Amino acid sequence: MNLLLCSLFREKKRRRVVELTEKMVVDGGSGRTCEWDGRWNHIKKFLERSGPFTHPDFEPSTESLQFMLETCKILVIGAGGLGCELLKDLALSGFRNIHVVDMDTIDVSNLNRQFLFRPTDVGRPKANVAADFVNNRIPGCYIILEFIYPSFIHLEFHIIVCGLDSIVARRWMNGILNPSSIIPLIDGGTEGFKGNARVILPGMTACIDCTLELYPPQINFPMCTIASMPRLPEHCIEYVRMLLWPKETPFGDGVVLDGDDPEHIQWVYQRSLERAADFNITGVTYRLTQGVVKRIIPAVASTNAVIAGKSAYIPLNNYMVFNDVDGLYTYTFEAERKENCSACSQVPLDLHFSPSSKLQEMLDHLTESASLQMKSPALTATVEGKNKTLYLQSVASIEQRTRPNLSKTLKELGLSDGQELAVADATTPQTMLFRLCFTS
Repeated sequence: MNLLLCSLFREKKRRRVVELTEKMVVDGGSGRTCEWDGRWNHIKKFLERSGPFTHPDFEPSTESLQFMLETCKILVIGAGGLGCELLKDLALSGFRNIHVVDMDTIDVSNLNRQFLFRPTDVGRPKANVAADFVNNRIPGCYIILEFIYPSFIHLEFHIIVCGLDSIVARRWMNGILNPSSIIPLIDGGTEGFKGNARVILPGMTACIDCTLELYPPQINFPMCTIASMPRLPEHCIEYVRMLLWPKETPFGDGVVLDGDDPEHIQWVYQRSLERAADFNITGVTYRLTQGVVKRIIPAVASTNAVIAGKSAYIPLNNYMVFNDVDGLYTYTFEAERKENCSACSQVPLDLHFSPSSKLQEMLDHLTESASLQMKSPALTATVEGKNKTLYLQSVASIEQRTRPNLSKTLKELGLSDGQELAVADATTPQTMLFRLCFTS
């Protein structure tokens, strides 16, 4: 089935390429041209002469521009705030064969910074609108919608550029890159007036998982705090969202809380104010209420523009941090590879537990550890010569059958010192290996 779908998607993409190529030919025949004297003079200054910021191995050449215009294929993942800037910069820089993927649709709240979209585009797929906008605006450029199939990514593209707001998606892309292909992954991220950009060469430089501690886990407030001991305005809003909304059903049974519905947000806001007043908590605002309900990450257009336009020469080796909250501050540092990285090395990671530890404790460690940050790990091991599923959450029937294992000790499950465990998780396409090390 996957191969069939893949074939259909590729045929659809091939037809799109043909349509865009024909459009370029027709435009040329009507008097328009994709080229004019001096169009690429600004790019030639970077490609055809040396400079203080170029790599020591860089050799100026007239062939580089032709490679960009005719051969180089770039995959851009994400067409949101950062993605719009990336598509614009790449297209204006001479890259013509650009592929974009984004599964999200355009929301009204996107329009203040995602400049490729207009009010009439609300509700439409971001990737479609962004591709059409750039294709119509920049002569000779044709952006194609891409349908990702991990096993084929390394075969098609010269560069992969990420403009994502999801750590899970970043880790997944990081996991499918083939070290033998040496396809650079350029990753960027922004939050408010802060941002970062990095260059990852698979198998050579630090990958996403090597520096996972730089990405703090998403904050989830304990239910006991929300229900009994709120201390922050966010606690009050979460109380209304998680407990009062399903209990009181203010807009009817089965009506899901919609973060884009002003009446829904107003109701949550008013009840959150009441909750905050009961516990002498200040700071509940309408904007904060909407931010908590929608899990909004603050975004600023200027920060997106800075991160999307960063140079990737020697000064960016290989992690750049940008901050303009108070003045302007930026610095770069070289992130080092972890020898036992779960993503880019084949070395099993050590898990230190006592034989009397419960499997639930191991599961908690895999999800709460800053260096692992798994979402729903599935654990398997070879016990007495047979492959045994210790716990699997994603399939309901298997989860129900393996749930009793969570309360059993590692010894009761038949695990031994030095035992290898295979762990699959939504954060990576690869199965990670761990070695169990018993402590006294």
